[in-house]
Amino acid sequence: MTSVAPELPPSSEAFTPKLVSTLREGYGLLQLRKDAIAGLTVAIVALPLSMAIAIASHVPPERGLYTAIIGGFLISALGGSRFQIGGPAGAFIVLMANTVDLYGVDGLLIATLMAGVIIFLIGILKLGTYIKYVPHPVTVGFTAGIAVIIFASQIKELLGLSLSGAEPAAIIPKLETLWAAIPSFNPHAAGVAAGAAAIILVLRKIKPHWPGFLIAVAVASLAVQLLGLHTETIATRFGGIPRSLPLPSLPSGITITRLIELLPTAIAIAMLGSIESLLSAVVADSMSGRRHRSNIELVAQGIANVASSLFGGIAATGTIARTATNVRAGAHGPVSGMLHAGFILVFMMVAAPLAGYIPLAALAAILGIVAWNMAEKAEFGRLLTVSRGDAAVLLVTFGLTVFRDLSEGIMAGVALGSLIFMHRMAQAIEVKRHVHQPEADDESDSFEASLVTDPDIAVHRISGAFFFGAVSTVVTTLERIGSPKKGYILDFSRVPFVDYSAAHSLLGFAHKASRHGGLVYVTGASESVKRDMTRFGLKAPLVHFGSSIESCAAAIHKSKGGA
Repeated sequence: MTSVAPELPPSSEAFTPKLVSTLREGYGLLQLRKDAIAGLTVAIVALPLSMAIAIASHVPPERGLYTAIIGGFLISALGGSRFQIGGPAGAFIVLMANTVDLYGVDGLLIATLMAGVIIFLIGILKLGTYIKYVPHPVTVGFTAGIAVIIFASQIKELLGLSLSGAEPAAIIPKLETLWAAIPSFNPHAAGVAAGAAAIILVLRKIKPHWPGFLIAVAVASLAVQLLGLHTETIATRFGGIPRSLPLPSLPSGITITRLIELLPTAIAIAMLGSIESLLSAVVADSMSGRRHRSNIELVAQGIANVASSLFGGIAATGTIARTATNVRAGAHGPVSGMLHAGFILVFMMVAAPLAGYIPLAALAAILGIVAWNMAEKAEFGRLLTVSRGDAAVLLVTFGLTVFRDLSEGIMAGVALGSLIFMHRMAQAIEVKRHVHQPEADDESDSFEASLVTDPDIAVHRISGAFFFGAVSTVVTTLERIGSPKKGYILDFSRVPFVDYSAAHSLLGFAHKASRHGGLVYVTGASESVKRDMTRFGLKAPLVHFGSSIESCAAAIHKSKGGA
């Protein structure tokens, strides 16, 4: 995955859906034809994938279709990306399956509803731009971790195993249980899965524009019926798929206690959905040359998740693979995503009985390939070698995601990434001194201070972010000056920002200098840095600001009576 880089549109356009912008440009039959072809193409891809994701999330397959129809329509109609395709995503499988196991389907619907409200607020408060600060190794680590868990969750269906009890959620107990069930191996199911995977992979090589997922499912379904293969289908496990959408209603069991209990899950869904949707929008931007509007995109994601839960659907977000398919299919704008949702609704109404014949092993093969594609293997390997810090963030995120919990993996990865960043920033700060008769070994640490010739005035240039992590470096250097001086000039022209901890340490130095009769002057500070320093207490009579090093030196001479 690439780093998120949301657009910064004019404030008047920040909350304008891309659908409105597209219609303003003019919309006719030619544009509708392009969107219809792209929408149909994406719907063919999304149909089997939506059911597969729902089943892997421990809910009936129709709930994935509800999500693609309701969530997908609203994300395209209200969102800030011209080509975004919304629906159920593989990244949510782990969270949703665990939530269903712990709290039931209604618990997942409540968590999705809450997550929608949270995402909506993130967008309304214009916090979408801050999501880009999730470190890249974290996104790669948790995506790879999710891929491992998704694949592990499909082993049962891929091999047609029969379990005596419930399949454990934790990865190690899961693998132990699956290993113990190996004697129940079903060669028919394994053959169907292998055949479906082979069809998808071969078509991807020789006919990449063909709907490999749908063709593989259709061929697998025919093979099971014509050859009389003994393997589970949607009908045998779930009893088929409804031919219409349910009426909207609130999930049952909503209480204050329940809301508090599900809040951590809702936050995790909201954060993961926000990151995934903006990443998908960036992919669409890079493919099309367009620019998305991050905050209205999140507003749309929030509304879509609320609506999805009211119709019995699961968590929805922007989906990278389907969005990329939409761009490659020649979509003109958001109408293609809206039509994709409409086509899935038509498929459900017309062909629901046929869906009952789909073998679960074929859907497991689809998810196995999705998991393989999700794991950015080349990027994972590259991050292991570029730096020890990035490798540590990657492995911590990946390990905790696989062996503990997705939320823990993300939080620990972000926290560790932040610590490493602060350490790097602290190491990057430089404090160079002006010396009046520099010796050879002083040259690397000195700079020319123009007309300052008084050895009783110490001049230092600070370069880099002056924050709490850099306090020790700066203060230690200043305190090595030696005998008290009558003046200290600090050049802040290369300081982008100052935090309170740094200002407090500088205030302590100014107090110490004042006790020895010294004056502290700051020059070169930008208006924002100067404003923050003043707000933090760095002002006269302890600290003074000057326009240049020379003017500060002149002020010190004047204050000291020309001494």
